Amino acid sequence: MGADLRRRSGETARLLGLIAAEAGRLLAAVQDRAGGHRVKGDGSPTTGADLASERLILDRLGAAWPEIPVVAEESAGSGPASEFFFLVDPLDGTKDYLSGKGEYSVNIALIAGTRPVAAAVAAPGAGRVWAAGERTEVGQITGDSVEGWSPVSTRPSPTDGLVALGSRRHGDTTTEACLAELAVAEQRAVSSAYKFCLIASGEADLYVRCGPTMEWDTAAGDLVVERAGGRVIGPGGAPLTYGHGHRGFLNGPFAAMGDPALAARLRLPPNCPE
Repeated sequence: MGADLRRRSGETARLLGLIAAEAGRLLAAVQDRAGGHRVKGDGSPTTGADLASERLILDRLGAAWPEIPVVAEESAGSGPASEFFFLVDPLDGTKDYLSGKGEYSVNIALIAGTRPVAAAVAAPGAGRVWAAGERTEVGQITGDSVEGWSPVSTRPSPTDGLVALGSRRHGDTTTEACLAELAVAEQRAVSSAYKFCLIASGEADLYVRCGPTMEWDTAAGDLVVERAGGRVIGPGGAPLTYGHGHRGFLNGPFAAMGDPALAARLRLPPNCPE
């Protein structure tokens, strides 16, 4: 199974893209977005739409790969007992979804060991889905499918300064200090894993996050950037790794960049600020 999944990662990624797009269409069609709205123990919101999207994704993944376990945001346990597993965020950017903004996403990544090997991020509000296997492609979400798959690539650092993306709701002084070391010409607030996709498509250059995130927030976007020619690094320049159930699937600080040369100029803290 493992060798076949790696060999056919592009095909796997497109199928994940179809599943993510289907979940995205479900989310976009919900009229009462606050239906079943509650606040989880970590202070983040969840809705009936999150749960419906997750059920759909679990059904589709189970039908296509019944032998591969899934770690999903709304039902995460202690960790996968398998070399291969899926990381799923059925609705990344719930607060923006509730407010009617269109930058929420659906994230699905297939992990082999500790790294993603196939992934998809759907941005229903933008009508696009990114799939990463051997390379990163973007497709247009249609009424019942995805059309017009085409490869994307990151861009070199612009000579007139970087476009840095940040969260609408999670700014912090440590992240600002990291950005201050670079030639940033513009900062834009963008929600969810959509940030990774804009970097992969050469529409932005950098995303630094020193505050806490979860593995299902980043795994799919990580591979989308990498397969488009960029890099995602943690402290010391190492790649992010996944499947850390013992720490509740929490990430440390990281930076996603379109131009890998930026990695040498970033000084991420070893841990997220308290």
